[in-house]
Amino acid sequence: MTRRLFLQGSLARAAPATARPNILLVIADDLAAWMLGCYGNQEILTPNIDKVAAQGVRFQNSFVCTPICSASRATLLTGRTPMQHGIHDFLTPKPIEQPPQGQAAPPPGFRQEVFLSDLLAANGYTCGYSGKWHLGGEDQPQHGFRHWHVMAGGGSSRYQDPEMFSNLGHSEVRRVEQKGYLTDLIHRGAIEFMEKARRESNAWFAVVSHFNPHTPLDGHPQKYYDLYRDVDFQSVPIEPAKPNALRERGLLADPIGNLRKTAASTTALDDRIGQLLEYLDERKLSQNTLLVLVGDNGFLLGRHGYWSKGLASDPINMYEEVMGVPLIARWLGRIPPGRVRKELVSAYDFVPSMLEMLDLAPPKGRNLCGRSYWPLMTTRALGKWDNRVFGYFRNTAMAREERYKLVLRNQGKGPNELWDLEADPTEHANRFDDRAITRLQQRLTRDLNAWIRKYSA
Repeated sequence: MTRRLFLQGSLARAAPATARPNILLVIADDLAAWMLGCYGNQEILTPNIDKVAAQGVRFQNSFVCTPICSASRATLLTGRTPMQHGIHDFLTPKPIEQPPQGQAAPPPGFRQEVFLSDLLAANGYTCGYSGKWHLGGEDQPQHGFRHWHVMAGGGSSRYQDPEMFSNLGHSEVRRVEQKGYLTDLIHRGAIEFMEKARRESNAWFAVVSHFNPHTPLDGHPQKYYDLYRDVDFQSVPIEPAKPNALRERGLLADPIGNLRKTAASTTALDDRIGQLLEYLDERKLSQNTLLVLVGDNGFLLGRHGYWSKGLASDPINMYEEVMGVPLIARWLGRIPPGRVRKELVSAYDFVPSMLEMLDLAPPKGRNLCGRSYWPLMTTRALGKWDNRVFGYFRNTAMAREERYKLVLRNQGKGPNELWDLEADPTEHANRFDDRAITRLQQRLTRDLNAWIRKYSA
């Protein structure tokens, strides 16, 4: 049986062609929820992202499963955990052994994973990808994506004159050095795909995977740096670099200067979101396009004495700032405007949500751990919602509910953490050894271990 026939056979029903919306997924690299105006930041300028939130729905408590890029993206696009899809870290040709950092390549079976794009392509969608892929095999289109315009560097690139693997303007993929600003080039590649699909009257799934605000911090247009020349970022509780800080420790030598550059990169990203909104409005696509904006992991930027994300420290951290990412969706006329949902949702819920929206069944044999938050986007009530999310990153696992968060390392041997996020939202008072909440700790441990067992295959 061919892969395409298998995918078609795995779906119970196909959405009627006339009812199918376009889906525009925007992924921002290293964008934490706390960095955006609509999540309360008053120093980083994100008016266009804030506009999307005002016109649609914003999830206040959206989390990644893994606070590192490649693993997180694989979970977002497959709905499966790192234990299942096999990408446990960022992909790099030079992984480090001690402490473990990076993964040389996806496992051989990763090409057989079923992506949302596979399912959509099997049901008549035209799929296009523009930007950072970082899931291996950048030199060839994969998983139902016909339009292919991806960064050659995976997780390392430059913002000026980047190298791309692209089939824009020709039938085969070529490695080319494109002149200009990477963020503009990614945006233009996405627009070219959407225009072609629109002219062909095809329903489309477009992924616009921006590198901003990932390092390097140089290479952005000067006008964005100028915006933050005098901003002192008093709202960011910067702490001195911790002795166990690993990644990008040098950036903490000048945290305010580097925060200014990161803010510049974030506002540059925001401007391209505004251009996407203008395109959808000009082409009269806003009424038939679901726009979803997410981050692939959060970022610390000096909080807790670290700069980057889960691998900023040894041992791995799962602080709120690295696990919490934006999840904002807009579909004019379908999603009520100005809504804020407080339910806990995860990146692994994205695929089930899109499948429910389109009335498609999940692929067989994939053991997806997520649940659909589509009703949360469109209705004001949804019965009982299991208000827990889970995370996993190498030797570290997390169970997070409304008030408490448990972090276990080395299969419970430690060092471990239990945070009371109501009394201690900045996570500075570890209560793992507090006997007063031993039963709570035991319950969360059982829940976490059961989740790992269930979703490791």
